[in-house]
Amino acid sequence: MILGCHVQMKAPLYVEGSVKEALSYGANALMLYTGAPQNTKRNPIEKLHVKEAHELMKENNIPLSHLIVHAPYIINPANSVKPEVAELAKEFLESELKRTEEIGASFLVLHPGSYTTTDMETGISTIIERLNSVEYYPENVIICLETMAGKGSEVGYRFEQIEEIMSGVNHPENFGVCLDTCHINDAGYDVSDFDGVLDEFDRIIGLKHLHVIHLNDSKNERGQRKDRHANLGMGTIGFEALHAVAANERCAEIPKILETPYINKKPPYGIEIEMLRTNHYDAERLNTL
Repeated sequence: MILGCHVQMKAPLYVEGSVKEALSYGANALMLYTGAPQNTKRNPIEKLHVKEAHELMKENNIPLSHLIVHAPYIINPANSVKPEVAELAKEFLESELKRTEEIGASFLVLHPGSYTTTDMETGISTIIERLNSVEYYPENVIICLETMAGKGSEVGYRFEQIEEIMSGVNHPENFGVCLDTCHINDAGYDVSDFDGVLDEFDRIIGLKHLHVIHLNDSKNERGQRKDRHANLGMGTIGFEALHAVAANERCAEIPKILETPYINKKPPYGIEIEMLRTNHYDAERLNTL
């Protein structure tokens, strides 16, 4: 199984430290921000220990295709109400694409955004317009539009919305999808019938465009559109269904990334990854972290 988690990237080792953290959990994939998700302040690539990180990944047989960058939440390409927000989305997305390329990651996960006070149609057309205004798309980086839960004015909680965006961009070869199990549950999809979900995804978008899976349980009943992540087996999706996602042969080559909450201020990822690999759920181990 290709299993990883969202890791920190902080001084002094930065990306090298991120890889070390992932390895400490028994992971063979990882996802990180290139800087704080709530602002545009970024350290230069030269400081990030990228070469050392690549060497460490190679030593541990982790290909660069298992290194994923998550774009910061402040990028909202769906906002047509505030032009300055749209311009920031364009400029910062271009910056993050370049940083993703320089770090050596293959995928940049991007939330489609929220249309705020307009409507879904306007939101989708604004996203397409904003993405088409980006002047530089690295050849080896794919922007993975994330499936969303549908809270508030979020765009992308139905596969049809993602497909409409991907059909409208000028460089479709640079776009794919990140499927989040918590989000699609909250949007109304039945994760316990994951083959059925994949069939629908394939019919609407195409499985060849699925590149990343966020593996999360949900605190919400299916269809409530709230987006509240839970630890594996501690939510309404359940461990059995999430293990079936991780073990599904149709997406065996796709990295599955945990974004589950810390327990008692400690990361649960080592235990959750072990549980997925052994198909043995142990709630007591999680609860006594």
